[in-house]
Amino acid sequence: MPQRLNLTALLVDEYDTALTFFVGKLGFEVREDTQLGDGKRWIVVAPEGAANGLLLARAVGERQRNAIGDQSGGRVFLFLETDDFARDHLAYTQQGVRFVEEPRHEPYGIVAVFEDLYGNRWDLIEPITTER
Repeated sequence: MPQRLNLTALLVDEYDTALTFFVGKLGFEVREDTQLGDGKRWIVVAPEGAANGLLLARAVGERQRNAIGDQSGGRVFLFLETDDFARDHLAYTQQGVRFVEEPRHEPYGIVAVFEDLYGNRWDLIEPITTER
């Protein structure tokens, strides 16, 4: 099998707070939630049907806690592709997800930047074509 990226670790403050946002507001599914002992959990969330997901990693220590919400230095960190931008933009807006700009049309598709509960920036994007 060729190599592939599987998970992206996302620093969070508390597991259940993160789950409330990613599952409750973005509609992601919990792929795995395994107790590891000493309060640690291995939690993977992903959009339904997605090949890859996020590992919700509870921050430990001051350095990691300081990086929550700023894992990419203020740039867009994650790109959430959709087959229906209008549907998802409306649903997320109704769930209280904060968009930091109005939707815009770019040569590659329709896009708008939103922030997760920690301030990490995401692109919600519907590419010109969803065929791959």
